[in-house]
Amino acid sequence: MKLDKKKEMAARTLKVGKDRIIFLKSGLEEVKEAITKQDIRELYKDGMIIIKNIKGKRKKGKKKRRRNVGKIKKKVEKRKRRYVLLTRKLRNLVSEMKKQRKLSKENVKDIRKKIRNREFKSRAHLKEYIGGLEK
Repeated sequence: MKLDKKKEMAARTLKVGKDRIIFLKSGLEEVKEAITKQDIRELYKDGMIIIKNIKGKRKKGKKKRRRNVGKIKKKVEKRKRRYVLLTRKLRNLVSEMKKQRKLSKENVKDIRKKIRNREFKSRAHLKEYIGGLEK
């Protein structure tokens, strides 16, 4: 006896999955005769159709977030800001010295590359390097 279509209709009517619907053996004849959704609802009320409980995982609580290395963006912003400020200071110093003709074009080009690669920690460090060039 195939009751697939009845099971599908019961699932649609009771708004559950097909696998959760069970027909009692004592009421199979009545289930077979059920044609409308209303018939299915009445059979459910009478207890001829049973709905299984959901099996599977229970819902977990909200996952706690941790502040790991990948989550921290503020430090990167600060580091970038410091880099930008230092780079501007150093480049301004180099351009001033170029205007005063203390540095040649080749030296300026080389120094600017080194500034970009963060070889100088401060203005004093850069001045020390330039002083070493002049000798």
